[in-house]
Amino acid sequence: MIRTVVLDIGETLTRDDRYWAAWADWLGSPRHTLSALVGAVVVDGRDNADALRLLRPGLDVTAEYAARESAGRGEQLDESDLYEDVRPALAAVRAAGVRVVVAGNQSPKAGRLLRSLDLPADVVAVSGDWGVSKPAAAFFERVLEVSGAPATETLYVGDHPANDIHPARAAGLRTAHLRRGPWGHWWADDSEVRAAADWSIDSLHDLVGIVNA
Repeated sequence: MIRTVVLDIGETLTRDDRYWAAWADWLGSPRHTLSALVGAVVVDGRDNADALRLLRPGLDVTAEYAARESAGRGEQLDESDLYEDVRPALAAVRAAGVRVVVAGNQSPKAGRLLRSLDLPADVVAVSGDWGVSKPAAAFFERVLEVSGAPATETLYVGDHPANDIHPARAAGLRTAHLRRGPWGHWWADDSEVRAAADWSIDSLHDLVGIVNA
């Protein structure tokens, strides 16, 4: 029985197109170059910020993020960044009597922007507010605090094996790997990811069948 569904944000709820395009523009790189570097770190199973460091060796990502914000070219997020299945799928999960929590690795600003969209979710939380990021075990401890359900009745949904599926499983949560975005597609059929995920899904609409089973 699943009583709470917790969802990652980037490439689970939101497209990362704008995110990477803005970074490429800020660093003066062709967008396709940074996109290719993102693909390279995906294949290697590395942190996504390594794509920026490959483009600009020695880059201080935190300092550069602050510089972008100061220049009025910081991150943006609005309705157009959501995948089409987000609102109807989350609404259907809630209609089934299941609590919906959004929790991912995002900045406090991204958290504010996401909450302003008034998603059909009971809680929207981000690592920037919590002071701890995935894949740290402490992040998933915070997830369980807001879940309101035991780990065995909490389902964590995400695209990234190293940040979502493996650490969530280690924390005792149920897991669903989403074939979406670069990480989701590349790792979807990996044997270790398949073994770690209780479910492998192609759309958030698949969650409705899981919670109603």
